[in-house]
Amino acid sequence: MIIYGKQIVLYVLEKHADQVEEVYFAKDIDSKLFSKFLKLGKKIVKVDNMKAQGMAKGGNHQGFLLKLKEFKFAPIKEVKDFNFVLVLDGLTDVGNIGAITRSAYSLGVDAIILTGLKNVKMSGVIRTSSGAALDMPIALYKNSQDLANELSQTGFTLIGATTDGVNLKKYGTIEKTDKVAIYLGSEGEGLSGKIRKKMDLKVSIGMEHEFDSLNVSVAAGILIYNLKR
Repeated sequence: MIIYGKQIVLYVLEKHADQVEEVYFAKDIDSKLFSKFLKLGKKIVKVDNMKAQGMAKGGNHQGFLLKLKEFKFAPIKEVKDFNFVLVLDGLTDVGNIGAITRSAYSLGVDAIILTGLKNVKMSGVIRTSSGAALDMPIALYKNSQDLANELSQTGFTLIGATTDGVNLKKYGTIEKTDKVAIYLGSEGEGLSGKIRKKMDLKVSIGMEHEFDSLNVSVAAGILIYNLKR
């Protein structure tokens, strides 16, 4: 699993050095910084820009790339022990997933469950989350409806973000002792009808103007902040 970009590479170096398998540079770096990479005891490879561009699949690598261990998803059993989880149902854009993960981690969400997907490119999520995906427990659960049933049976209140839900301003905050799962649907379709029926409560973000086009990652941040506040 390759990640790239100076800031995310330095973050992993500082916070998650145990995840590094190999280091790649496509530029010269100062000796002080290079010595920090040497202390990893991992293979360091100098590559040309063409090779680096291929490894980054055209992304802006800034001359810094890492090969990390394969991402380990958290067991769903572990996630169900938490109180405040975020369920991303059918989201496919790694940029959105990464941005949501970053906000969720910053705002105190305990864990994230990705559902309705067979797999997800976690290297992109790690990069776009600025490394938060390595700090946040993330589980992968294929069947959305089965997950909703399982969470309900474990005592979670399921709150879905929909356009026709209760205005968030009229809903209270979540207590720390409450077991809550907030559901966000896919970028284009939102939550499916079958999943909406399984929600205990549906909430919406009230708009000042008739312009309903909040990006899902922005909506996630607003929902989490207001419900936790």
